[in-house]
Amino acid sequence: MQKRTIQRGRPTGATTFEVAPARAFGAVVRALRTEDGIAQETLAHLAGIERSHMGKIERGEHMPTLVLVLKIARALGRSAGELLLETEAQLPKEWHQPPVG
Repeated sequence: MQKRTIQRGRPTGATTFEVAPARAFGAVVRALRTEDGIAQETLAHLAGIERSHMGKIERGEHMPTLVLVLKIARALGRSAGELLLETEAQLPKEWHQPPVG
């Protein structure tokens, strides 16, 4: 039996990401930010990222890295776990089913 090598990161040539989690995370960030009365530019500054990048995250156009999730959570005064739980709650029902196969 031949040993399979594990490829790190995205498969070669992959340029897409999962839209549903990106949109759900962005919606959570936007909702918490507006609930707290924080401007997008201010949140971006507090998180140490560009305002335009924050806009892409909030619109679900960019999937943030773990480091960005942690920075955004800290800037919002919340835990990354709280952000992810809220994100998970907003995902479509097919995301709550066990994977097939």
